[in-house]
Amino acid sequence: MKIFVILLLAIILNSCAEQNKFPAGRWIDLSYEYSSETIYWPTADGFKLDTVFAGITDKGFFYTANNFCSAEHGGTHIDAPIHFSKGKRTVDQLPVDQLIGEAIVIDVSEKSLNNRDYQVSSDDFIQWEKMHYKIPENIIVFLKTGYGQFYPDRIKYMGTEERGIEAVAKLHFSGLHPDAAKWLVQNRKIKAIGLDTPSIDYGQSQLFESHQILFAENIPALENVANLEQLPETGAYVLALPIKIKGGSGGPCRIVALLPN
Repeated sequence: MKIFVILLLAIILNSCAEQNKFPAGRWIDLSYEYSSETIYWPTADGFKLDTVFAGITDKGFFYTANNFCSAEHGGTHIDAPIHFSKGKRTVDQLPVDQLIGEAIVIDVSEKSLNNRDYQVSSDDFIQWEKMHYKIPENIIVFLKTGYGQFYPDRIKYMGTEERGIEAVAKLHFSGLHPDAAKWLVQNRKIKAIGLDTPSIDYGQSQLFESHQILFAENIPALENVANLEQLPETGAYVLALPIKIKGGSGGPCRIVALLPN
């Protein structure tokens, strides 16, 4: 009897393991590394890495450790809703399942590469749906502008390499039009939205209205997303996990995508 129970338990456990087996496929890294080349907003402090120790210790073994310093918003990162909406979720309050799930890619690169100030419109979403299907609920949406190919060249990627408050007026890159942000929150239910530029609002924005509209609905934004050209318009599965800063308005984010076989 005891042997029978053990065998039955083994069969059940094996069955559960098979059912929960992660699908096979190809992984795509959608994140840029952090270094002295990392792109930040002109007014934000850049990434700094200081060596604490690197070498052979007095005990005879090798050891290395560093300190790093970074603004919340730079490189591949997440904007938590609190960033532009009082009382909404901080980065540590974002549910994990809101940052994991199926993704679609809206390709506007032909338009944006011909107009670096292009703003993605609601018509871009409607046209995508005509070609594919209605944007499903609880999806992660990526906007591919084509500007990821220029990272980390600041002039080509964001319009200026200058730093400081005066440089903000010289920013030129594509983003999401506020009317399109309104269309999304009123007509579709998405988990998060991301793109391959420094901000969900286009470079010349002064009011950051798309931030305000999305964040009021607790929809976070992923910015400076890498390698979107490697994703299909449908079928990818994404994990976008930020550093868990208590009370943070955002933070560095490691984003990966699985393309199932």
